[in-house]
Amino acid sequence: MQFRWNAGIIQLKQKRIMKKRDSIQGKSGKEMLMARYKDKLHQFLLADGNIRGALVHGTHMVNEMREYHQLGILETLILGHGYLAAGLMTASFKGNERVIIKIDCSGPVQGISLEANGYGEIRGYLKNKHIPLDKPLESFDMSPFLGNGLLTVIRHFPDAKAPYDGRVHLKYGSIARDLAFYYSTSEQTPTVFNLSVIFDKEGNVTGSGGLFLQAMPGAEDDQISQLESIVESLPSIGEFFASGGDAEDFIRRQFKNLSPRIIGQRRIEFFCRCQKENFGRILGGLEMDSLEDIVQNGPFPLETRCQHCNSVYSFSKDEILELYNKRIN
Repeated sequence: MQFRWNAGIIQLKQKRIMKKRDSIQGKSGKEMLMARYKDKLHQFLLADGNIRGALVHGTHMVNEMREYHQLGILETLILGHGYLAAGLMTASFKGNERVIIKIDCSGPVQGISLEANGYGEIRGYLKNKHIPLDKPLESFDMSPFLGNGLLTVIRHFPDAKAPYDGRVHLKYGSIARDLAFYYSTSEQTPTVFNLSVIFDKEGNVTGSGGLFLQAMPGAEDDQISQLESIVESLPSIGEFFASGGDAEDFIRRQFKNLSPRIIGQRRIEFFCRCQKENFGRILGGLEMDSLEDIVQNGPFPLETRCQHCNSVYSFSKDEILELYNKRIN
């Protein structure tokens, strides 16, 4: 049995606005800590465990992602949905278990790459982070920006001999709907994603959250029908968090007729484990002709950039020369 689809709430009232990197630096240290503390993934069960769910509050995470990648409203909306979805997909993960989500598409976005692990760390990027707009958006349909393409989900488990790899063609041009389609076709599990990023009149992200629901094999038809009815009438999750709402209160109120039981929570955040040493190893592994050309012609400092978090690592001529000398000695 398939869920009837609820596309979730997306609000995008403003024209495309490019935000500077200091978009959240106006907050005090205390405000930043409080915002970061609210970002959590909440796990819960419904209908005597026949339905599992997760709710993520990710407002600070999306703002931080936007700041580091220097994104406009449209790009923040699309990649923000990706970050929320990736976090939700790790609800049952532990530690080093991780998921990689890739979208390769024909639209102006060109592609999306996301990675999340059981520690609640999420990173990722758009292949094209400056999506051209000929006119203001007239709808919240993201399919023109994604177009046709392929969605790939790769799961890494420490004890497994090989990662689990599944893929489907994009059917809807929506991260939420296409991930639900992936679960229904690749894993035969009825699934709903509801992803929401809310902006104020100045184009700032004021609320961001997502919901993940899955029917387990023991779920009865009347339980699924009841859940579908609830999902269809859910308020905007982003607006709920923008107004200061509490995540666990949302779960208890919205799913009260299905006897919700909250079973855990953990942090969720924009986090990348890239290091300058990693980029140094990549540079040191270049073909000798290329490395020698850099030593002789620069430019210096040589700047490398992490695609996942947009962090820049600079290498001086002495540092590049040291890498070169290690190769010839």
